[in-house]
Amino acid sequence: MQLIADQHLLKDLNRMAIVRQLSAWPGQSRAALAEALQLTKSTVSALVKELLAEGWLLEREVVATGELGRRPTPLFVDPGRLVLLGAEVGVDGVQVVATSLTGDVLARARSPLDAARDPHLALVRAAKLLLQLHARLDTPAQRVIGIGLGLPGGVDEQRGHLHFAHNLGWRDLPAGTLLVEHLRATGLQGVPLFVQNDADVAALGELEFGGGEGASDPLIYLSLGLGVGAGIVVDDRLLTGAHGLAGEVGHMTLEIDGPRCSCGRRGCAEAMIGFRAMLPAGDEAGGAAAIQRRLQTRQPGSTEAVASAGNYLGLLLGNLGAAYDPGRIVLGGAAVELGAPFLEAAFRTLESLAAAAGAVPPTVTVSRFGADAVAVGAAALARYRLTRPLIAAGRLAVAA
Repeated sequence: MQLIADQHLLKDLNRMAIVRQLSAWPGQSRAALAEALQLTKSTVSALVKELLAEGWLLEREVVATGELGRRPTPLFVDPGRLVLLGAEVGVDGVQVVATSLTGDVLARARSPLDAARDPHLALVRAAKLLLQLHARLDTPAQRVIGIGLGLPGGVDEQRGHLHFAHNLGWRDLPAGTLLVEHLRATGLQGVPLFVQNDADVAALGELEFGGGEGASDPLIYLSLGLGVGAGIVVDDRLLTGAHGLAGEVGHMTLEIDGPRCSCGRRGCAEAMIGFRAMLPAGDEAGGAAAIQRRLQTRQPGSTEAVASAGNYLGLLLGNLGAAYDPGRIVLGGAAVELGAPFLEAAFRTLESLAAAAGAVPPTVTVSRFGADAVAVGAAALARYRLTRPLIAAGRLAVAA
């Protein structure tokens, strides 16, 4: 039995190695794949045949060049038949997307959260939106093969369990189990479900769909909004920590005896950089739009508050650069929409810190997925787990 299991795993590894190779370097032939992956041509041909039939791959016609001899047929990841679903449950609503295997958004839906932010209601809405998008697919030509869920706060991916979400007031929530129950006996029955922190999944979105594949340098995604969090990928692996809490950089102390944070401590990055640092007390719910209005109408102290938050962002970026020496830091979240008044202050501080140490500042970019970053990242989480059989993680199948 063990031998059979090992053979199945080896076959799955080789199948997904082909998919990942073509994701990073599309258009390769069977012979090129065999050489790159050090597999026999017969093995590659047999596996490609399966992957073509199942919808993972497609082959395109060879363009005539006038050269003699048989020309190799280029292979690509099929962007049309297999679909990933990603859901984000955030402080201001639930957002769901359907993506192709290559990260193209095929459909999206959104629902606001009530002021009470009831976790069970939020997950019911997430399930309804997932089912709505599933119903809109061009079935049976398209098939959902994985679902990802991104949540704000510390997550145990193995169990699909949310430890805490300070800005929502949620603790010890079996989010994965609850979502499975809401999807039971529906069209998504039997589809693998994966749950992870929102910044972590957004980092995977950059890795899987943003050209980060195969990079050995650390990749950091920094989420900026009401809260502050980070997703960190090292050698293509998500750094989650001993308890699933790695990346909670919003609760790193930037100023002793600074403003009170949602976690109860003082001077955390979230308290110095998040929306609470840029808005009067009680106005945090207005988010980036409220800050923009204050800047446009030149409300007293608004420019200074945004610049101060930007300066602390620069300090946090410098700390992350010193801690991880990343190849790239990607900025995402609603606060990025503030643009120059916020980001230019951050970059000035970052460059000043680097210059003082005679160092080169880390490369910082803005996520190309914008407001979809977490939902698309949740879909990327499903692809990441499904195509990496050796990287163990939690998988909750939507049972019958």
